[in-house]
Amino acid sequence: MSGNRAFEELLAEGAAVPVRGWDFSWLHARASEERPPWGYARLVADRMARADTALDVDTGGGEVLAEVPNPPRVLLATEAWPPNVRVARRTLRPLGATVLWVAEGGDLPVRDATLDLVVSRHPVNTRWDEVARVLRPGGTFLSQQIRGGTVRELSEALLGPLPPPARQLPEQAVAAAAAAGLTVVDLREATLRTEFHDIAGVVYFLRKVVWTVPGFTVERYRPQLARLHARIEAQGGFVAHARRFLIEAVRPA
Repeated sequence: MSGNRAFEELLAEGAAVPVRGWDFSWLHARASEERPPWGYARLVADRMARADTALDVDTGGGEVLAEVPNPPRVLLATEAWPPNVRVARRTLRPLGATVLWVAEGGDLPVRDATLDLVVSRHPVNTRWDEVARVLRPGGTFLSQQIRGGTVRELSEALLGPLPPPARQLPEQAVAAAAAAGLTVVDLREATLRTEFHDIAGVVYFLRKVVWTVPGFTVERYRPQLARLHARIEAQGGFVAHARRFLIEAVRPA
């Protein structure tokens, strides 16, 4: 098979895979990423087992929440993308969770001071004021967030040199939590090695994680993808670094 034919077939393969939900299992043979050392799913399960009422914000397809072995009595989840809402409702039905559509950055459909726990994995925009509003005194917010500059190497491979990240920084999250009246009790950061093994995996990732290269399409970035494909073929992979931080905050009793 010629190199150009292989490139075109890989592009087509990466462009054809559905990107609903927040399940990355299709990438298992095509990319790898280190996991954060704190074990977010385990922390969520621990907090859920001790809560009576809880909410998962930006649940995606409900993949993380579905792993909770002992869900609270009242379990809610919100999601902004309508196809994911349908996926999450199916996924979380065995837990008895109620999944609600909420516009990106919108108000949470929960009464004041009614929740013991709010969790959120990789939110696009954290409404700290809303989190503080819905938590009971003594309630907890736990979130694993994508730090600005994550997989920067991949972004720059398509976009060219970029300025330092100016948003989604841990210090900004701490300041926003404090401004909303919450007390941060835990903050941790991790830089995680990420490797792409073929260009199909890159295309799939860029279609799914849309903020990596805003407005990405295969046709728009075909020359850059061709150069990246040649680099992967020559070097056996393309290495980038995902950046995450964990933040836990409480509403003072």
